[in-house]
Amino acid sequence: MKTNILTAAAVSFLTMTAVAQKDQVKNAEDALEDNNYAEAKAQLQVAEANLGELNDKWTENFYLYKGKAYMADGKSASAQDLKTAAEAFQKAAEMGSDEATESLTTLKNNLIQSAIDDQNKEEYAAAADKLYTSYELSKTDTIYLYYAANNMVQAQDYDKAVEYLEILNELDYDGSGKAYTALNIETGERENLGSQQQMDIMVKTGQYKDPEVEKIPSKKGDIAQLIARIYISQQQYDKAIAAMDKAKATNPDDMGLLQAEANMYYQMGEKDKAREILEEVASKDPSDPSTFNNIGLMYAEINDNEKAIEFYEKALAKDPQFNEARVNMIAAKLSAEKEIINEMNGLGMSKKDNERYDELDAQRKELYKAVLPDLEKAMEVDPDNKDIIQTAMNLYSNLGNQEKVAELKAKL
Repeated sequence: MKTNILTAAAVSFLTMTAVAQKDQVKNAEDALEDNNYAEAKAQLQVAEANLGELNDKWTENFYLYKGKAYMADGKSASAQDLKTAAEAFQKAAEMGSDEATESLTTLKNNLIQSAIDDQNKEEYAAAADKLYTSYELSKTDTIYLYYAANNMVQAQDYDKAVEYLEILNELDYDGSGKAYTALNIETGERENLGSQQQMDIMVKTGQYKDPEVEKIPSKKGDIAQLIARIYISQQQYDKAIAAMDKAKATNPDDMGLLQAEANMYYQMGEKDKAREILEEVASKDPSDPSTFNNIGLMYAEINDNEKAIEFYEKALAKDPQFNEARVNMIAAKLSAEKEIINEMNGLGMSKKDNERYDELDAQRKELYKAVLPDLEKAMEVDPDNKDIIQTAMNLYSNLGNQEKVAELKAKL
């Protein structure tokens, strides 16, 4: 008889508990309607202690309201609260809540937008936390982990940045693909519309125009380079080399990785090694003019200007509009002027010295004449570059062509 009394009491207690929990869930709903997120959290925390006593519908509502309470207005919530909200929405969605599914999508969008806002305010650590949370919410969206790592680099939290980057390496993250973009007619900005189908649909609405499919290059080289840069800054050269070797082992033909490796050795001061790797890149993929330009710069650093000019010319052969290589080539050619001027300045006043001075002056003028066609082409490609115009003015002035000097001066 006592057993029956205890059982009845227990049932009564459980019933009372379930009723109390329903009241707390309902109170949380009321608090949410008043935008009182703190009160909603408090009510739900009490209800959560005995969540198993609620039926499925009330449990679904509990998780929906929990998601709303922790998401708050979507702007003021911390990354941890947003993660809690997302997990709650996910559970409610799995139980059949369409509202939770929609809220989860909204939350993810808000999280990314908030991270972008943080980036714009140069609050990189906060942006990284939100991007990492976005990745945790959907482990297939590894691009957010990549962006989180980059923001950690900007925030100078290199240990955390390396942690994220190493995860990307373990996942063999590539990041290449295609971007389906079109110009938003109203805003004038080009937007990524996600897919070929969506891009076609949006163009047909008349709200977008000028659709393009843009190739997104692999990010493996960038990742390896970031890891190497961090380890180099910490003087952990062995780790930098090991990270690069590991990346290359799985992607031996990735030109981006070879470029990154060259940059790594350059940063470590092993410039000959860096140049050798770049020359290997140029032999394997001779289509990129910047590779030839960089090799030229490395030869210029060791004052091998003849070799530098050779590679600048190769860069320009690939892309005649590549003005950076042209300007570098001009600088390499004009470097011969230094030796001429030094000798001129060291001459005395004897007849022999005067004759030598005239010879050297003639050599200098011939050098200027040889370089001027390159300068004219550089000005044609980049007519607003004041440094190029000023250099051309100086050469024309030394050649006595004041008419040309006046013409160029008018452009400054």
